Amino acid sequence: MTTKYVNWGSGKVKLTWNPVLQLPPRELITSVHAFCFKDGKLLLVKLDQRGWDFPGGHIEFNESPEECIKREAHEEGYVSGRCYQLGYMVVDHSDNPNWNETSPYPRVGYQVFYRMDIHEIHEFLAMFESQKRLLIDPNDVKKYYLHWNELYQEILDLALNQL
Repeated sequence: MTTKYVNWGSGKVKLTWNPVLQLPPRELITSVHAFCFKDGKLLLVKLDQRGWDFPGGHIEFNESPEECIKREAHEEGYVSGRCYQLGYMVVDHSDNPNWNETSPYPRVGYQVFYRMDIHEIHEFLAMFESQKRLLIDPNDVKKYYLHWNELYQEILDLALNQL
């Protein structure tokens, strides 16, 4: 397990990567993300407001985490494939003075991470929040992703070791 404090907005948040395959409580999962691969290349999507990122987003009503990431990968990157759970990140706002009971996120929530093996690349229509997609050498991710950190690197390394 790796822990890192980051500044989100004007608050300090504690992030802890936990590479276990048991899902956290569904009601506390705040988002789902995936490192998606095709022929050893990593998919990045250029998102409105955020720049280059890996696919991910919020779970919709009656959707499982795996269904969520498959939908998000299709909406953002126009890809589909098979998913494998890698673990989850604990997002702890206990040290965040800006967090309160009316926050849209729980004091302690979870982001679930998957690896996707892309089986099909669909026509890129840019109908949702993504402007572009790229397949890159995974070693080049820091050139694109502005807020890359050691937690993401640990998750990416785990995903790469399972290819």
